[in-house]
Amino acid sequence: MASAFALFFLYFFGLTRTGMLGPDEPRYAAIGQAMAQTSDWITPQLWGKPWFEKPPLLYWMTAAAFKAGLGQDMAPRLPVVILSVGFLIYFFITLRREFGERTAFHSTAILATSAGWLAFSHIAVTDLPMSAAFAAAMLIAIRSTTVRESVSAGVLLGFAVLAKGLVPLALFLPAVWFLRGRLRDLLVILGAAAVVALPWYAAVTWINGPAFLQEFFWKHHLERYMTGLLLHERPFWFYLPVLVAGIFPWSPCLLLLFSKPIYSDRRVRFLAAWLAWGFVFFSLSRNKLPGYLLPLLPPLAALLGVALSKAQAGTAKMVALIATCAALLGFVPAIQNLLPQALLHGFSRAQLHLPLVWILPAIAIIVATVFLERTGHRELAITVISMVIVLSVARLAWQTYPELDQKVSPRGFWVSRTGSITCSSDSNRSWRYGLNYYAGRDIPDCD
Repeated sequence: MASAFALFFLYFFGLTRTGMLGPDEPRYAAIGQAMAQTSDWITPQLWGKPWFEKPPLLYWMTAAAFKAGLGQDMAPRLPVVILSVGFLIYFFITLRREFGERTAFHSTAILATSAGWLAFSHIAVTDLPMSAAFAAAMLIAIRSTTVRESVSAGVLLGFAVLAKGLVPLALFLPAVWFLRGRLRDLLVILGAAAVVALPWYAAVTWINGPAFLQEFFWKHHLERYMTGLLLHERPFWFYLPVLVAGIFPWSPCLLLLFSKPIYSDRRVRFLAAWLAWGFVFFSLSRNKLPGYLLPLLPPLAALLGVALSKAQAGTAKMVALIATCAALLGFVPAIQNLLPQALLHGFSRAQLHLPLVWILPAIAIIVATVFLERTGHRELAITVISMVIVLSVARLAWQTYPELDQKVSPRGFWVSRTGSITCSSDSNRSWRYGLNYYAGRDIPDCD
């Protein structure tokens, strides 16, 4: 019951209290809506023109939700949330079978309450569907002992390829290495993935020919990875702070990963290889976006869960790490308050103000978690931190989402001026795509 309560407020509560955010979410939602209207499930279309930036899994999910009668904001987001929560349940069950109850609890609590996984579960973009499908495939692949398990891993890998192109195949290389002595299992996995993914790729190529191949593979795979053409070029070290922020507020526990004894288990070495190879692969890319790192959060959370389960309770090191995780919660209200400003003007321009009113509650949380760790009740300490995050996310949805709706999302602007907008002079891509989505048409440029 407590877990269901936590999952509801973490993922389902207030899902539509803000409209579509950024340029990608309304654009992908519009493509899914067009699929539902035209019943063309092969060629993604944005306002009547083919759009080949991403494969169709997210569009199919959104279109199915529109077919089920969900509204403009719920149809794109609810399928992503359901997929995220479903994966978390599977993640817990799998880790409990492999590593035991404690590790499964630690790992799932960390992943479910981490900033990165939460953020991308609340918006309808392709990162979460790909990450959930790929991570599930990896967790099955490393332990597959039957043809049925290998087929399941391959089917999930195929769905990951349908979610975000060829990237999951590159990320799958650690599994290829660990399965090198089990050729049958590897061939079954790759064969099942091909059976799932190839029909759409073949069909869309047959219908659209070189236009699809040029846009999808050359521009959005090779050029995106090897050049700075798409204007997201970042330095090699960019993903170091992204990884630390993505696992917030559990970031201090990353120090536990430098303990050699946890890697004596082959399964833990697989998780480490998954994380390390993915980090290097994405760091080598010229174009970098924070969401690219999302498929690395499940193995990272699993590694932290293993490390926490093996670490001796009550030591000065563990007390300090747990206390620091609790202390980071003191920044959450300030982060929530600056979120509208940061999304409007960028995080570099947003100013962080720590409300003094939260100091006493923060101290109380730190004291409570330190006491619980010292007395050998680490699970309760993690539960306390997790429940504070649950309450913080509920506050975010209740108080901050409506502010985002008025200041950041075009929904509030469109609703207040329904029928009076005939053209748009705003060059901001977020607003242009959002206004088009809520208008249900491609609004012409005023110029």
